[in-house]
Amino acid sequence: MRRRELILLLGGAMTTAHTLCAQQKAMPVIGFLSLGSPGPSAPSLAAFHQGLSETAYVEGHNVAIEYRWAEGHYDRLPALAADLVGRKVDVIATFGTPGIQAAKSATSTIPIVFMGGGDLVAAGLVASLARPGGNLTGVSIMGPELNPKRLELLSDLVPQARVIALLVNPNSAAAEPTIRGVQEAARAKGLQLLILKAGTESEIDDAFATLIERHAGALLIGADPFFATRRDQLVALSARYAVPAMHEWRESVAAGGLISYGSSQTGLWRRAGAFVGRILAGAKPSDLPIEQPTRFELVINLKTAKALGIAIPPLILARADEVIE
Repeated sequence: MRRRELILLLGGAMTTAHTLCAQQKAMPVIGFLSLGSPGPSAPSLAAFHQGLSETAYVEGHNVAIEYRWAEGHYDRLPALAADLVGRKVDVIATFGTPGIQAAKSATSTIPIVFMGGGDLVAAGLVASLARPGGNLTGVSIMGPELNPKRLELLSDLVPQARVIALLVNPNSAAAEPTIRGVQEAARAKGLQLLILKAGTESEIDDAFATLIERHAGALLIGADPFFATRRDQLVALSARYAVPAMHEWRESVAAGGLISYGSSQTGLWRRAGAFVGRILAGAKPSDLPIEQPTRFELVINLKTAKALGIAIPPLILARADEVIE
């Protein structure tokens, strides 16, 4: 090969390598910040990917994702959020108020797409639902707001229970508003409410021991991301102590829980994925109104009801969106 041809060949190879490198750098990166763990989060993650694909983004093809899992530990979230910001991701997706607060504290410029409950405006996270302003937008799960309705359904399901326990996470800013809302609903129903607090795995065990000691006839598990990470523990303890328990998500009932009432977790993650895709395509988070769910699912596990000796009232059974047998 002549010297001139060799130089042209090497030059072409270098140009190709430079182009490929530029293309790799140009691929946007999503920072995925989760309080949970990869295994239990798999269905939600699949829904998130589906939402991305609906906006023409596919992981490994034209977008990369950096995953950070807090494994149920709130205190890990700030460092994980700071790490994603340090890696200069293009957008952060997160679930639950603790994740939102950690991401918001870490950056005021990188867009943040969230799934969160509670009063987001009162918490200072957004200016309004219609025009969130700043760098945040996403989907409201309306978790804590539904707790009074969950108490009502649980009382109708177990009418003989005059004492119902409420489990809240004391580490969550939503704990006190949740307690106030459920206390008001309990008074309206003439029920005695037993407040239980748990922010760790061992404290959940202790809460069930107290529940049995105080003769509570049923348990309302407050809407909280931490309890979603402890789904299997909560379902197992409810079965061991024969406690009728109301959950937030359908996934808990599919895992053996008795009843749940709330929005679709996978549906919300799908919408969050679509939000991320729209931002990657150029939309500003401040201009994207926060979505609220319009449909809520009542799911009942008949096998669990039978094991607990509970006959599901016909009216509740007729209202159920899904019955697991």
